[in-house]
Amino acid sequence: MGTTRFEEALFTIGDYVAGGAVGAATAAAVRAVLSPQLDMVVAMLLGMAIGMLVHLVLSLLLSPVLGAFHAMVPGSLIGMYGGMLFAMRDTMQTDPGSLSNAVQVGVVFGVIVTAGVRLYDRAIRGTTPSDVST
Repeated sequence: MGTTRFEEALFTIGDYVAGGAVGAATAAAVRAVLSPQLDMVVAMLLGMAIGMLVHLVLSLLLSPVLGAFHAMVPGSLIGMYGGMLFAMRDTMQTDPGSLSNAVQVGVVFGVIVTAGVRLYDRAIRGTTPSDVST
């Protein structure tokens, strides 16, 4: 039995919410743990490790709901690259700004990466019979 369009829409929304949540949590964790005075290379490595830990925890919690692919693949990219980018951004700025600003950037980054992974997945799979209207 196939999924309905409503169920597909819920899964799509869930993917984007999960990506935004991983991005927000990664940005907040990096901001909380790393100091702006830290060396940029060290901060990027630590940010990557923090992002990977955040991604693992959140993706393991979200996998039963969204499926392993939809939680783990975007989450790993968001956590690893987001952690590096957020750490680099925080160490480069003299005034890193507010936590809410960092979380907003994390959400946007997570949504963009999720969209990229979904587009890539669609390009690889091509159109399926359920995608073609009859």
